[in-house]
Amino acid sequence: MSAETVRAALGLGANLGDPAAAMARALLMLDDGEDTAVAAVSKLYRTPPWGLVEQPPFINCCALVETSLPPQALMQRCLDIEKELKRVRDVRWGPRLIDIDILTYGTETLNTETVTIPHPRMLERGFVLMPLAEIAPDLAVNGRSIAEWASDADMAGIVAISDDGAWWTA
Repeated sequence: MSAETVRAALGLGANLGDPAAAMARALLMLDDGEDTAVAAVSKLYRTPPWGLVEQPPFINCCALVETSLPPQALMQRCLDIEKELKRVRDVRWGPRLIDIDILTYGTETLNTETVTIPHPRMLERGFVLMPLAEIAPDLAVNGRSIAEWASDADMAGIVAISDDGAWWTA
């Protein structure tokens, strides 16, 4: 990896097939590139569905990566991994085999057709804030730390289902 790297936070989730296996594979694929390395991964969390609620519970986690890819290229890498893992985008907030979102990218703020950073709804979602607070409590977004945002978030029904963040390397 080049000397010019940025730390990005990613949110991963799924509720079809074997979500933990899909997320582990996605993280291994991200970590396999010369331009991106996984630096930290949260525990796995089982979370109630959000948006479209008539679907199975989700399994979610967050990861920190060090990357030399610019934001749009990192987003494309995530989309390519989703496609390789057979993600189909047919229902917004619907069931999925894998979902990878860029939550933050260094301290950048960006709003293009393909990527918005920070993620526009991350601060409303306990299923993002709980795992992100575990691995990056001091990360500042919109003037507050993730730990502060998490302390105000609705965490109802969110349950840790792994002992630590090493689940993806097992």
